[in-house]
Amino acid sequence: MTQTRRTFLATASAAAGVTAILPFAALAQEGANNSFETPGGTITVHPVSHASFVMETPAGVIHVDPVGGAEAYGDLPAPDLILITHEHGDHYEVDTLTALMGENTHLIVNPAVADMLPEELSGAESIGNGDTTDWEGVGIEAIPAYNTTEGRQDFHPEGRDNGYVLSFEGFRVYISGDTEDTPEVRALENIDLAFVCMNLPFTMDATQAAAAVNAFSPTYVYPYHFRGRDGGTQDPQEFASMVEGAEVLTPDWYPDNPEL
Repeated sequence: MTQTRRTFLATASAAAGVTAILPFAALAQEGANNSFETPGGTITVHPVSHASFVMETPAGVIHVDPVGGAEAYGDLPAPDLILITHEHGDHYEVDTLTALMGENTHLIVNPAVADMLPEELSGAESIGNGDTTDWEGVGIEAIPAYNTTEGRQDFHPEGRDNGYVLSFEGFRVYISGDTEDTPEVRALENIDLAFVCMNLPFTMDATQAAAAVNAFSPTYVYPYHFRGRDGGTQDPQEFASMVEGAEVLTPDWYPDNPEL
């Protein structure tokens, strides 16, 4: 199974527990996305780049940490909900955010980002570590996201930044934002789908990320946010070789920026 994870992209049906393995090149050529059948309906993931992605869900369309300009989202459905994990430029970009916001788009951010939003976005909902809220029947919990390694704490200090757990009907999604292998990550329960960051020096390496995933045991996991401008690129295939139990999904997160 390790070799399969290292060579192929898996598309998965979560409810049925059925996984179809296709060559990555074929899926990339077809522009395929991963879809998950849940008790409440289909959830489809569209990677955009780095830490940005879109989920089509039974509750509506969710954009996570949108950056890169509105044109990057031109072929994707408009957001009903936007989630921002923290203030760094690869997660929060005010011009992109403003361009994507529709009249009825709901915006959820961490308190630090709430303090820097422009006036036109001042109606955003702010939730901090440990807080919970509800959007269209989806439970949303803010999970602490921070560095623990000496010398890295200034990148993401404890108490400031969010990850998120989204609880749909019968299906729970974890979005890490930028974090290391923390006790709060290890304590996650009943996660069906996880998005887990890894890049140095800002978050964690592939070994730390795999250890975190093995501790909370999601059903499926996307390694993302794994390339950096400072030479901190982590190998998702190496990550996959160390993950036990979870199905590792590795679509192309950097289609237009191979050097990022």
